[in-house]
Amino acid sequence: MKKNFKLKADQIQRLIPNLGACIATDKITVDGLKVGYMYHEESDRKSDSGWRIFSGTETQDYVDNSDNSAVYDLNTIANYDNAIIPYLELPIGTKLERIPKTDRFEAIDE
Repeated sequence: MKKNFKLKADQIQRLIPNLGACIATDKITVDGLKVGYMYHEESDRKSDSGWRIFSGTETQDYVDNSDNSAVYDLNTIANYDNAIIPYLELPIGTKLERIPKTDRFEAIDE
């Protein structure tokens, strides 16, 4: 399945150092929504940053369908929403939710 990404490859700029890959949903990369929720988990792959990134509008059925997400360089997702950049060095176990109508996130407990 070919995806029609909101940003084209030539629009991606280097915004952050190489921090590895992440998993993000099509709500961000195809639909162009801002990041609404992200969490940092431990990874067993050196190339994986451990970040999992969502718009916050995904249903469980949407997330369960692997066609709706992909692995991206974390820098690519920072180009879609650069508000995530100040939070990318936070430790494993961090869960963040965007404060509505801002470019700030707050830590949450689930």
